[in-house]
Amino acid sequence: MAVALLKAENHRRMPWKNGGGVTVEIAIHPQGASVDDFDWRVSMASVANDGPFSLFPGIDRSLSVLEGDGIVLDVEGHKSTLTRESEPFAFAADSQSSAQLIGSVITDLNVMTRRGRYTHHVRRITGNEAAATLETRAKGETLLIFCAEGEFALKSDTGLTHLGSHDAVVLDGLAASAIEIKGKGDLFLITIIAIGSGI
Repeated sequence: MAVALLKAENHRRMPWKNGGGVTVEIAIHPQGASVDDFDWRVSMASVANDGPFSLFPGIDRSLSVLEGDGIVLDVEGHKSTLTRESEPFAFAADSQSSAQLIGSVITDLNVMTRRGRYTHHVRRITGNEAAATLETRAKGETLLIFCAEGEFALKSDTGLTHLGSHDAVVLDGLAASAIEIKGKGDLFLITIIAIGSGI
């Protein structure tokens, strides 16, 4: 199993696709891809004003609120209120969508996969859930673990990995194996699956 630690200080910062803000790119595949041709991408963004989201043709997206009071997300006229307590919200990134702030600035986590090539699932572990065991599967599945806040230790067959706030680790499972997670804070488990991988 290949393990790559992505430290917060090394995340790439860039303008939003529509120029309306700044995004922090945590991971992208393939490496070196742009916002127009990636297969999957995980990023954070600060939303300081009401307004439209960037359009990403052919992309499916999940959004989670990390910091702030939350937003009212409007996707093609359907409104949903998202806060830090909400489950990750999945929608088509090529739909007309916009956000209205409930209070002050928010920070969100975005997971995007190219439709027809990859799918994804986002799970949040919060509060005092101090331990968990994950099972990785065969080739075609990538697991990205993102620490929104707090500190965690991950034990796998490659050793021990420590995550601080906004650190992430990417695990590509070439064989089934277990990962033990211990710590306290907010953690996101992002599973990215290649379509047709047989998983």
